[in-house]
Amino acid sequence: MKTTFNPPPKVDYRALYPWASEDLLAETSSLTSSKDVMKHREDEAAHLLRVFGRECDAYVSVQPCAEGEPVCADERANDGEPFFFLYATIFKRVKLRLSLTRFERALLTKINVAPAQLHSNNWAFVKAFAILCNHFGHTPFVDVFLHFFEAKSPGKKLWVSFNEVAGRVLLTLFQQSYKGFKGKFFKVCCIDYDYTLLDGFQLYWVKKLQFKKPRTLEELTPHDRELCQVFASLGAVFNTAQLIKYEFSPSDLKGYIGTRSSLSHFVVYTSYQLFMFEYSVSSYLYVYSCILYCFAYPLHSDLGTGMVLNEEKWARLADTRDL
Repeated sequence: MKTTFNPPPKVDYRALYPWASEDLLAETSSLTSSKDVMKHREDEAAHLLRVFGRECDAYVSVQPCAEGEPVCADERANDGEPFFFLYATIFKRVKLRLSLTRFERALLTKINVAPAQLHSNNWAFVKAFAILCNHFGHTPFVDVFLHFFEAKSPGKKLWVSFNEVAGRVLLTLFQQSYKGFKGKFFKVCCIDYDYTLLDGFQLYWVKKLQFKKPRTLEELTPHDRELCQVFASLGAVFNTAQLIKYEFSPSDLKGYIGTRSSLSHFVVYTSYQLFMFEYSVSSYLYVYSCILYCFAYPLHSDLGTGMVLNEEKWARLADTRDL
């Protein structure tokens, strides 16, 4: 008896995503087979730098896309299983690794875009900024990044980009013409027992984008403000491609940054660590003063004597926080 194979019913993406433009629905991936995935996994650059999820293969699953599946698709087109899209060139050119770092997730959340919605060329800004921060012993912070960069509406184009803020240029554009990425993206999923790797950021294409103006120094916390001033004191614009190139070569990275910066690594690192020490001491003194105030200076309330603080006295205690 001859058996016949019935292909799965074709998904009506226009009906699922009526808000999507024709260009957005037409942005589909040509990487639709397991062979396409293995071709990229076995790429020499991906193997040497472990950029294709090799650090967490046990947790992350990079899969081919369905034929005709647009980049704006969500879990409804994937049997309810969560995932996100990511363009293949980001692994090889930008050296992005899976899973996404806390900084990368927080940035996507702050500007409210999906990973594939951020232009591949601009992912390099994110990567290079983190490399620069880590080199000087700093943790990369989203508000500091958004002091130097402003998210730009795509207009008639599909992808969100970053503009450097005038007078605060820190990094150069990765490539003047970033080509060859369109129509080549993968689907990134997680194994059944660890969906936490998909938490903390927007997975799917956002319909309406709303961006805020770049952060001013006055809007930042003292900690973030100090970090911005440290970068400003470097007096240099760093080549994004060079920073990414030297990520795993500390001596070359230090040598390159040293040739660009007017201050030495030691001076920048020491000044920032000194600020962090002073900031920590100030915080400890504030906590200590609160404890001392409570135990050494009994306060009375309308309810009786003892260690009870009413609203007025709490306000008076709060005024001592700026030491």
